[in-house]
Amino acid sequence: MSASTGAAPPEPAELEALRIPLTGYCYRLLGCAADTEDAVQETLIRAHLRRHTFDPQRARLSTWLHAIATNICLDLLRARERRMLTWDGPVSAGFDPNSALPADRWVAPMPDAALLAARDPADVVAQRESVRLAFVAALQHLPPRQRAVLVLREVLAFTASETADMLGTGTAAVNSALQRARATLAAVHATPTSALDPADPRDRDLIERYVTAFEAHDVATLATLLCADAESGMPPFAWRLSGREAIVAAFAATDACVGDRLIQVAMNGSIGFGQYRRDTAGVPRPFALLAVAARDGRIAQQITFLGSTDRFAAFGLPPALPK
Repeated sequence: MSASTGAAPPEPAELEALRIPLTGYCYRLLGCAADTEDAVQETLIRAHLRRHTFDPQRARLSTWLHAIATNICLDLLRARERRMLTWDGPVSAGFDPNSALPADRWVAPMPDAALLAARDPADVVAQRESVRLAFVAALQHLPPRQRAVLVLREVLAFTASETADMLGTGTAAVNSALQRARATLAAVHATPTSALDPADPRDRDLIERYVTAFEAHDVATLATLLCADAESGMPPFAWRLSGREAIVAAFAATDACVGDRLIQVAMNGSIGFGQYRRDTAGVPRPFALLAVAARDGRIAQQITFLGSTDRFAAFGLPPALPK
């Protein structure tokens, strides 16, 4: 029994049932798959150890768990540098193989299965938008406490009072932090893009044509599928291409992608891919995760996450494809 109310403490299954919402919350704050998994696991362990202290008369179970997760995430974010989705320095004149930055400088993709728990179609749409890579990257511009306030209030719809309790502050401080967070996000001038919906026939057609052109190394067709101001990045390298012509020229200048295969996955509320490259025996093996975003029926952004082969299984991708 709870020491304060005599109520039965939450069962382990009740705590585990909130793993996906907690994962979505921690990921929005941290922008990193590994840190998110660690934060969620630590949250559930602490909650289990303290479950006899939970008082349902003071807070909902979800509020109590998110308070624990908030403290863990804020501790993890202390002294951390801001994560980027793509290199936000100067556009690259050429690829520099020595320009790799540490993994903790980059936002990393996550599978929808780990992030989206809603079943109502309207709620699914809202959740998809709030885990998009562009939104998670924009959140990284906020100081950690403002980031937590904005996600708790505007994404997860906790009240100002609940949010204040989680952060150990007052509602006036929460409302002030929310206003500052909104102003900062409005000043982040990211070019608007949209998620790709596999249920939308237009998006399906675009993706099919993109995959066909990519796998065939069809430079001319690929050019027709890109926005004029499309961008391409390749974390962890400090490298970014801006504009259709630069991207197509880079694609045409190398045969490194010839023979590669793309397998569609549900990634960050949109469509992404596992990119496979043939080994010396001709077997397609994991090479990179690839994220894309669209605008006005064309590809506006493509990001190749190198060094992500160990995460293919998390996206339900096989360790090899048939020859």
